[in-house]
Amino acid sequence: MNQAAVQALQQYAQVGTQTGVDFASPHRLIQMLMEGGLAKLRTATVHMERNEIAEKGECIGLAISIISGLQASLDAAKGGDIATNLDRLYDYMVRTLVAANAANDSSQVHHVYDLLTQVKSGWDTIGADPAAAG
Repeated sequence: MNQAAVQALQQYAQVGTQTGVDFASPHRLIQMLMEGGLAKLRTATVHMERNEIAEKGECIGLAISIISGLQASLDAAKGGDIATNLDRLYDYMVRTLVAANAANDSSQVHHVYDLLTQVKSGWDTIGADPAAAG
């Protein structure tokens, strides 16, 4: 796993729980990053509703870091079109979150949450069926 993904994992560990990180498979680590990103997005919308600007910004910033870590962990050589499409999707998510943060737009945060949930669902399916990955 590259440096950006490691940094994202470290940030996840700081805001989430350390349990299991040390012994998790690479597949599980990606799941944990996605779970952490989703949790930060949920929390950000709560802060938006309460007009807690600093806390909202912190949560969105952490979600962006996690999504950037997921993006950096992509392997274009092995992942082909899927990796290319995920790279574009992660880039879109980051840009959308930056705009959502600036505009205090919870609908855009929800949109990214839905997108990341769909990606995680696919990733979880691959984990449930190792033959699907190859």
